[in-house]
Amino acid sequence: MSKASYVPPKVWKNEAPSGGQFANINRPTAGPTHDKALPVGKHPLQLYSLATPNGVKVTILLEELLALGHTGAEYDAWLIRIGEGDQFSSGFVEINPNSKIPALLDRSVEPSIRVFESGSILLYLAEKFGAFLPKDPAGRTETLNWLFWQMGAAPYLGGGFGHFYAYAPEKLEYPINRFTMETKRQLDVLDRRLAESPYLAGDRYTIADIAVWAWYGQLVRNNVYSAAEFLSAQEYTHVQRWAQVIADRPAVIRGMRVNRTWGDEDTQVPERHQAQDLD
Repeated sequence: MSKASYVPPKVWKNEAPSGGQFANINRPTAGPTHDKALPVGKHPLQLYSLATPNGVKVTILLEELLALGHTGAEYDAWLIRIGEGDQFSSGFVEINPNSKIPALLDRSVEPSIRVFESGSILLYLAEKFGAFLPKDPAGRTETLNWLFWQMGAAPYLGGGFGHFYAYAPEKLEYPINRFTMETKRQLDVLDRRLAESPYLAGDRYTIADIAVWAWYGQLVRNNVYSAAEFLSAQEYTHVQRWAQVIADRPAVIRGMRVNRTWGDEDTQVPERHQAQDLD
């Protein structure tokens, strides 16, 4: 437990630095911090992102769409360095007032359509191209069930477990235990579902799998927070099977490289403007 009890003030004020990784970009207000226009490439879709779990959802889907022959899914992927505050530029905030990656601008229509929040982008693209989202009511609803499950569940994994386990300035027993318990409960939810079917929505690979895999598939493969051993991830055998099947997909391998600036050099493609950039 904490060495001393914290007594919240009557009115909170942002007076003390929060510490920990990413503390330099945390603030209690929204809006741009500086004026800077975003670059625009030649393709219909302009993506502004970074290869975080939320970011790779979109690049994986775009590469999957291209693999199916949807040429309208060609895209420019511009790097947004969140550690340097690129997401607070006036141009980025114009597309996403929440200042979070990924953000998408669809210039194939007039006027252009902005799309922000990763789940919204996945749904938008799946509907636009008629792929990875079943058309029958039952299949579509089950896909959206799991897509929205991820949107509600992952903040407990990322902002909860991930923050206190990997990024907080000190290890605190209570929040680590609290969010570890919730993370393992979520993994059990997935494992029980994947014991019933090969993919989350049934027999078909959908945007729900892409969204959930980017967080939980990568978690059990030890690519998020280096916490697989701590979480006893090997226990979730059905999640492990599903995670490997998706990881082996060529489009997933390509999508994981886009907007990546860390790891082995051959896995890094900071910006993607043509298919050859991934060769």
